[in-house]
Formats: sequence, structure tokens, C-alpha cells
Amino acid sequence: MSAVWDSVSLARHAKRPLFLDYVGQLFTEFDELHGDRAFADDRAVIGGLARFNGKPVLIIGQHRGRSTRERIAHNFGMAYPEGYRKAIRLVKLAERFGLPVMTFIDTQGAYPGVGAEERGQAQAIAESIATFSSLKTPIIVTIIGEGGSGGALAIGVGDKVNMLQNSIYSVISPEGCASILWKTAEKAPEASDALKLNADNLYQLGLIDHIVDEGEGAHIDAKPVMKNLQQLLSEQLDELQQKPIDELLEQRYARLKSFDSTVGLDSV
Repeated sequence: MSAVWDSVSLARHAKRPLFLDYVGQLFTEFDELHGDRAFADDRAVIGGLARFNGKPVLIIGQHRGRSTRERIAHNFGMAYPEGYRKAIRLVKLAERFGLPVMTFIDTQGAYPGVGAEERGQAQAIAESIATFSSLKTPIIVTIIGEGGSGGALAIGVGDKVNMLQNSIYSVISPEGCASILWKTAEKAPEASDALKLNADNLYQLGLIDHIVDEGEGAHIDAKPVMKNLQQLLSEQLDELQQKPIDELLEQRYARLKSFDSTVGLDSV
């Protein structure tokens, strides 16, 4: 099997740290905020106020759950539209009070059920991307496991985008891509190579800013990973907070526009 397919397997490893594990290790005084003020509180997306190195921040992440009971409660990390509307509400709150935003991505994708579509799944994702792109406060994004399609991109627009060494980030899952191209999910390893969805490839393409070293792997020993990520986030936060907001917004927009020329059809 290829190194890219190995990354897919490790990104999905059952013992890999989840969003709430990072919350417990990197942040203090976490105060979760609930609901989208329109329909429900989506437990696939968790967010709230916290302190990072003593500084107030707003954090949002997708939590997949570990036990069967927990995974069902969090819908396996696949958000409904109300999850993205909750994210929009929270980041607007952060903007109002001048708080930097940190997001943590770990999802197969947005939930594709009928109810989600009826409640405006695509619109919620689009509105979230638009809100993040123009948010007048620093945003740092970290892919900690699996970053799938628009469900990940909805909270993935930022001034800095990081990936853990064994995480993945793609427009579609390898199985989904293989099913479309070869009519069988058994070609997923080949599809993962074509998608170039691991951290090394995405860094070379200029789509992410930093790869967080995992050492033996976050699923084996999470402590050095947490330490490396904490140091990186601290450095990035200090850097971003020194820049004028207008400059941040210009660079964020230019970054998004550059993706059209960075990733052409020949790259996938």
C-alpha cells in the first residue's frame, strides 16, 4: 500500500485523539456554547469560549466520539446544517469581542441525510465559508484527523491552516472517488494517491501552512503531538495578532483566490 493510503488509515485510527482530547490538553476554562438559535444544538460541532496560554479565544471543532454511544450522540462527527449555523453564530460572537478563533477539523463530511438537505445543508456550508472568509479576527485552522469535503471546508477557511502529519484533507473520500471513477470502493488506495490528500502532498501544493510532527503517531503517544501543536498555535497566534485586520483579510482572500491556480485539473 502507498504512503498516502497509510495516512488515510492512520487518520481514521480508533485510538487517535479527538477534538475534546485537544480541548482538555491545550485549553483551560472551556465554556461550551450551545445551539444555532433556529432549530437545534448539533453535537457534531462543539464550540465555546476558552483560554489558550491564558488568553481568551473561541474554539470550534468536530467531535466524532469514541464509544458507540458517544459516536451516535455526536453523529460520528458529521454535522447537520444547524451545526454550521452554530459555528457562524459563535464566530460572529468572537468577532464582536475581538477574540481569535481556532477550529479543529475531523469529519468524513457533512451529514447527507434528507432532513439535513431539507433544512439547507448546502446553504449553511456556503454561508459558513463566506462568514469565515470575511471575519474580522484571526483564524487558525488545524486538521487533526479526517477532513472531508465541504463539511470540513465550512470551518476550514483561515489565516493559518495546519495538518497533523497523519491527517488527511480532501474534496471527497477515497472510497467515494473510487466508486465514481472505477465503480468499486476497492480502488480506494489508488484513489487516495490521485487525490493527494495527505499532509506532505498538500503542503507541497501550498494548500496548508504547516505539518505538525506526530513522532510515533498521535494514536500511540499523544503527548508530544499536543506539545508540538501548542507551540505552533502559540507562535501563529502571536504572529497574527500583530497584523492589522485589513491586512489579514486581504491575505486571507488572496489565499482563497490562489487555490484556483495552485490546484489545476492535472494535479488530481
